[in-house]
Amino acid sequence: MAGVLSKAALEEIARLRAGYPQPRSALIPSLHVAQAEVGYLSEGAMAEVGEALGVPLTEVASVATFYEMFHLEPAGRHHIRICMNISCYLNGCDEVMDHLVRRLGIRPGQTTADGRVTLESVQCLAACEEAPVLLINAARHARVTPAAIDELLARLP
Repeated sequence: MAGVLSKAALEEIARLRAGYPQPRSALIPSLHVAQAEVGYLSEGAMAEVGEALGVPLTEVASVATFYEMFHLEPAGRHHIRICMNISCYLNGCDEVMDHLVRRLGIRPGQTTADGRVTLESVQCLAACEEAPVLLINAARHARVTPAAIDELLARLP
């Protein structure tokens, strides 16, 4: 399955591979390169990463499915990840999630029909002192309330 990744992406993967004594050590950063280019990790993209690193597709797929940061299906332009761990739960993340579900019309793990937003439930965002916490793309939002969700959603392009 050749042709999914651009020459530039494959060159970046080769550069990453050269930076490690074992090529498979470059697997996670290489998967990030592929996902950034394609938008998710298609089977073709994973196969090309495997070929570039000399790693079997089964191993590439096992890493891609293990980590929540990788998507095996097309994702929205914006990713909303809400922490559901104990600190966030005790501070109302379930109410925030319920509000997001109602506003977006999707459940965690789904993408809106217009491809704008993917909603995810995650276990830890390493900010327990600011619970409940969510990420919109790479921006962290602390002490989020259901009322704040409307404003955050309105700011998304």
